[in-house]
Amino acid sequence: MNCTSCNTGVLEPQFIDGMFPAHICNGCEGNWILVEDYVAWKEDNPAYPISDSVTCEISDTETALLCPQTGTIMRKLLISSNISHRLDYSVAVGGIWLDKGEWSIIREGGLANSLNAVVTTQWQKNIRTNNSAENFVALYNEKFGDETYIKLKEIRKWLAEQPNKHELQAYLTAEDPYSAER
Repeated sequence: MNCTSCNTGVLEPQFIDGMFPAHICNGCEGNWILVEDYVAWKEDNPAYPISDSVTCEISDTETALLCPQTGTIMRKLLISSNISHRLDYSVAVGGIWLDKGEWSIIREGGLANSLNAVVTTQWQKNIRTNNSAENFVALYNEKFGDETYIKLKEIRKWLAEQPNKHELQAYLTAEDPYSAER
């Protein structure tokens, strides 16, 4: 197979860290992994400790890549909410393309034993939910300031615990809570 990333290298059968089968590009050093090979290895080695101490040069492709087996466009998937690199996933064959150094990122992020979970819809949804919450926290913090935002969160928490919270909210939002006029 030819490399999907550099388009000049050849994908040669090897093992990632001597553990599970993959195809590694002899040009850009990217990795083509079939999820089924990874899962089979993981089932045979459930207690295998995956080291997380190796670092190396990291690259990340910005453009869409084609699956080296089918030629179809692969999906870019987030690895986690605190890792900016994305892996490329071929839904057609269940293959994952890791650019040079991305395996190290996955290991260092504590996700080497969860590679097959990263490509699931639920994993990706959780990342989007976490990112959305983090974005709102940053937005509110900027809008209200640190001290006010902390106080607002305390009030919200207290209000949520009150049995008559709806009446309290109505009182707080009424322009004149002592008026009979609406």
